[in-house]
Amino acid sequence: MHKEINQALQVLKDGGLILYPTDTVWGIGCDATDPKAVEKVFQLKQRADNKALICLVADDRMLSRYVKEIPQVAFDIFDVSEDPITIIYDDARNLAENLIAEDGSIGIRIPNDDFCFQLTRRFGKPIVSTSANISGQPTPLSFQEIPQQILKAVDYVVNLHREKICTKPSSIIKLSSNGKVKVIR
Repeated sequence: MHKEINQALQVLKDGGLILYPTDTVWGIGCDATDPKAVEKVFQLKQRADNKALICLVADDRMLSRYVKEIPQVAFDIFDVSEDPITIIYDDARNLAENLIAEDGSIGIRIPNDDFCFQLTRRFGKPIVSTSANISGQPTPLSFQEIPQQILKAVDYVVNLHREKICTKPSSIIKLSSNGKVKVIR
């Protein structure tokens, strides 16, 4: 795993795209603070750039650098959730502008996966995590289902967990600064 992390880190630092296993589905990733790298993801996925992407952070300490305020209920969700949950926070900051939704929000997940944890921790910044498909197409549930177009377009494909079958993407919850909670998926 150490070798895979080092190779992925170098690609991320160079502004490239990686294809990597997450705690949910295989993801296309890049440096979430680099607008040029984020634009490459939008182009690869053929996705409108007004549709926000999510990113991964290592822990709540890293999370606090990228959102203005973490609602207290988020910590409760972290503690009780057994399944992966992406939380949409108001007032994103220190991220690529083209990654942030028009309303200033951002979806962020703290993955429960050793590879993703080590990668984000060592990178020291959030990493984009969007499903490895063309926008509008089904989300691949295994490495074998990832379209060749995606495999050929990324700069590095992580060589781990290629036999893993995913069951579903993460749940998504929006936590507004005013205390409102909305289940998106």
